[in-house]
Amino acid sequence: MKKTLVYSALIALLVSALSLGVYHYAFRLSAPTVRIEHVNGAPARGAGYVLGENGEPVLLDFTRVAESAMQAVVHVKATAVRSNSRARDPFEDFFGSPFDRYFRMPDLQPSVGTGSGVIINSEGYIVTNNHVIANAEDIEVTLYDNRTYKATVIGTDPTTDLALLQIKERNLPTIPFANSDAVRVGEWVLAVGNPFNLTSTVTAGIVSAKARNINILREQFAVESFIQTDAAINPGNSGGALVNLEGGLIGINTAIASTTGAYAGYGFAVPSNIVSKVVEDLLQYGNVQRGVLGVMVRNLDGNLAREKGLDLTQGAYVDSLLENSAAGAAGIKPGDVIISIDEAPVTNSSSLQELIARHRPGDVVKVKVNRKGAVKTFDVRLTTRSGKATIASKDGSSSDVLEVLGVELEPIDKKTAQKLDLDGGLRVKALSEGKIRRNTSMREGFIITHLDGKPVTTVEDFVSALKGRKGGVLLEGVYEDRPGTHYYAFGM
Repeated sequence: MKKTLVYSALIALLVSALSLGVYHYAFRLSAPTVRIEHVNGAPARGAGYVLGENGEPVLLDFTRVAESAMQAVVHVKATAVRSNSRARDPFEDFFGSPFDRYFRMPDLQPSVGTGSGVIINSEGYIVTNNHVIANAEDIEVTLYDNRTYKATVIGTDPTTDLALLQIKERNLPTIPFANSDAVRVGEWVLAVGNPFNLTSTVTAGIVSAKARNINILREQFAVESFIQTDAAINPGNSGGALVNLEGGLIGINTAIASTTGAYAGYGFAVPSNIVSKVVEDLLQYGNVQRGVLGVMVRNLDGNLAREKGLDLTQGAYVDSLLENSAAGAAGIKPGDVIISIDEAPVTNSSSLQELIARHRPGDVVKVKVNRKGAVKTFDVRLTTRSGKATIASKDGSSSDVLEVLGVELEPIDKKTAQKLDLDGGLRVKALSEGKIRRNTSMREGFIITHLDGKPVTTVEDFVSALKGRKGGVLLEGVYEDRPGTHYYAFGM
């Protein structure tokens, strides 16, 4: 009986094993075969060709350009120190503040901002945006290979939102300037920068438009004629490179149009031809030498043309002439429509700004206008805003001191002097791009009473004291609407 049970169990086990084997074999016959292959060194190939500036074929391949451009785009970290202190009551020096009994806020708080920059010279010169490094007391630059340097500000130009830095290093990779006039709407471009602190980021897109004015710069004489692109640009891209497929720098990425603060399809870059001129001026003169026509213009469109009875719909309509107008002296009149500068077409006020911004005081430009249907040409010698056709001196050794400082002054009247209990002073009528705005928080309306401790009551005395001056300058004065004495220091 026991043997019968053992035999039965063995037979059952054998049958089960045989059944499983048959099922497994049948499943393998019916199951699909999956093969995974690996290949080594699959090369990237261009998708095709596009035509270059001179009609030559250019390989539509981003890898080569991206690799080259990334080497010359840096990360910029700017640290500013901002005051949290309220206006101080002089009696607190003797009796203390009632707030001190409960809390004491630190007077100074560090503020750190980041952006990008482009190495344009192997000797360490870097272009970035002015808003990236504005008011910074410490600027740190990190290269593509993670080397880190302290940077010095060579000069800034708030009117174009550009700044020039330098680090102490040589033999650096650079991006060469390309002719931004040759850029065409629809051509491929790459944006290189450090968005959201994601270093060495490259995005691709096309040029969407040229000569865009988005009213983002708050300077009185701002120059906005941006290259618009749909290459993704985000916070941190500011100061980075916009390059063409040949690896040339066509713009410095500056702004985005967005309701959220992040990329929404539109990015804007300062054209390289403007960047090149600003850099040359900062290196040669210490500040930007900007020639002006001395005209107030409006974009000409169908509505304005119909209102004025004009038979054209593109150009810059001369609304009025400014005081000491270079254009007016040459014969241009209100009602004229500027249609070209040195044979380059003017389609709107932004393109006019861009073309004039490339010139210095004293330069002669050929201005073509449409005057009631007749085309006339004028040779205009550009001037400074004050009407001078000479370049402001770098060291302030001439009467162009005020141009270098970026300040317009006028003596205060006797009534104001009596009201403020002053012997006299110079009121700041206007501030423009210059040493005072770059290095101090002075605002218009400030009344200068002393320069380095000595009283100043006339513009001539002020200019004479600064002619040929080197080193630090301390201005002392008051505001009519703010209590106390205020001091502003800067270097010549």
